[in-house]
Amino acid sequence: MKSAWWKILCVLLLMYTVVGGFLFSVPRLNIVNETIRALYFHVPMWFAMVFLFLGSAVHAIKYLRNPSVESDIWSVECANVGLVLGILGIITGMIWANYTWGSPWHGDPKQNGAAVALLVYLAYFVLRGSVNNEEQRAKLSAVYNIFAFVAMIPLIFIIPRMTSSMHPGSGGNPGFNMYDLDSRMRMVFYPAVTGWILLGGWITTLRIRMKLVEEKIALKEDEKNK
Repeated sequence: MKSAWWKILCVLLLMYTVVGGFLFSVPRLNIVNETIRALYFHVPMWFAMVFLFLGSAVHAIKYLRNPSVESDIWSVECANVGLVLGILGIITGMIWANYTWGSPWHGDPKQNGAAVALLVYLAYFVLRGSVNNEEQRAKLSAVYNIFAFVAMIPLIFIIPRMTSSMHPGSGGNPGFNMYDLDSRMRMVFYPAVTGWILLGGWITTLRIRMKLVEEKIALKEDEKNK
């Protein structure tokens, strides 16, 4: 039960996010109006994605320093779940953009940067699938993983701030906390960020446990065949 407290917290926070996200009052802004509620889902997914990609890069470094199957599995599964959350973030962002900007894909620098970052991580899985030797695959993908994380930072957080962008907090536009993320929204937004990060971690740990069990079964089968 001691290790389950954060899972219970995750469920409670996400339930609160869903209820508060759809029912609590929000600022009445021109154009944005009720679509601002997407902030509770779109942005926290990206926070969770960044945390998971960071975890993936850290375990890639750990693998290069001290190669182990467990470090490789941690690195892969963090990237797996992070990529899914990134895709969900793109989709929710497109839905929001369709109502506020008039089209799902406006060619905004932050949209383009996010798409390129996800493509970089998709290439990571293509690389893993193209190498048959397990040890070589793990080493190559670990090196590429570090490159992918380093590339993601400027694509999402730096370049959009240096160019003209319609995204809040980019291209000279003030961030949400400057004009509309008031106390009402903070009451839902911060729990949402925490809940989505915990959910991403929960799913990742489940996938890792499954992979480790599969590895043990595979080792036993190899021993029997010998």
